[in-house]
Amino acid sequence: MDLGLNDKVAFVMAASKGLGKSVAQKLAQEGAKVAIVSREKNNIEKAAREIESKTQGVILPLQCDVTNKQSLEKAINEVAKRFGTVHILFANAGGPPSGGFFDFSPEDYSKAVQLNLMSTIYAVYSVVPFMKEQRWGRIIASTSISVKQPLNNLILSNVSRTGIVAFIKSVSTALAPFNITANTIAPGYTMTERVEELVKARAEKEKISTEEALKLFVKDIPLGRIGSIDEFADVVAFLASERSSYITGVVLPVDGGFIKGI
Repeated sequence: MDLGLNDKVAFVMAASKGLGKSVAQKLAQEGAKVAIVSREKNNIEKAAREIESKTQGVILPLQCDVTNKQSLEKAINEVAKRFGTVHILFANAGGPPSGGFFDFSPEDYSKAVQLNLMSTIYAVYSVVPFMKEQRWGRIIASTSISVKQPLNNLILSNVSRTGIVAFIKSVSTALAPFNITANTIAPGYTMTERVEELVKARAEKEKISTEEALKLFVKDIPLGRIGSIDEFADVVAFLASERSSYITGVVLPVDGGFIKGI
């Protein structure tokens, strides 16, 4: 299936590793020109070289702190200067620390909101002028299954990511007249460094092996396994494509059936 992404310009946040890097690679494979950002200059440049070698695509690595409005605006303007516009935004950021209510102070929630929610808000406001002008855009915000089913020991993520859903739903209505779609994607347990850290933390907390801890995560997934980053990236590419033109304002889980609600 031709996704219609050839020569589209994508801006992918937190792309030096994990889901962001996988999404960048998939979009490049589909012919998009992809700008990738991360705080660490060396890491994002290394990721760019790896993606280029695998896809022969056009990759622009930029150092950027997505929690800083000015830094994010500067990066997006640099992309527009280089490629002329931005068609696709993949709003993504790392997860806040794991823990429960008694592990954090109110200030920790503020940091988590800045990391997850505010970075998404900054990015959307920065790309929308380009999308409005060309009357075409795709906004995909990455969250977590915790927006549908709060997870034990991830209270900061439960709180900070849920606001993204409300924001993107509101945005989808406001931007629909300009042929801009806005959707939220909610990954379940996917084999990234973040999930490996969660498995290790659970093993240490419950004094069990990492293998036993991993089985505890998998037992609640009907498909009986952890998802792959490629499976996640395929879904993002579809939402970024011409083929998803009548889908907007949704929360799409990619979770192997983990979420129990209807």
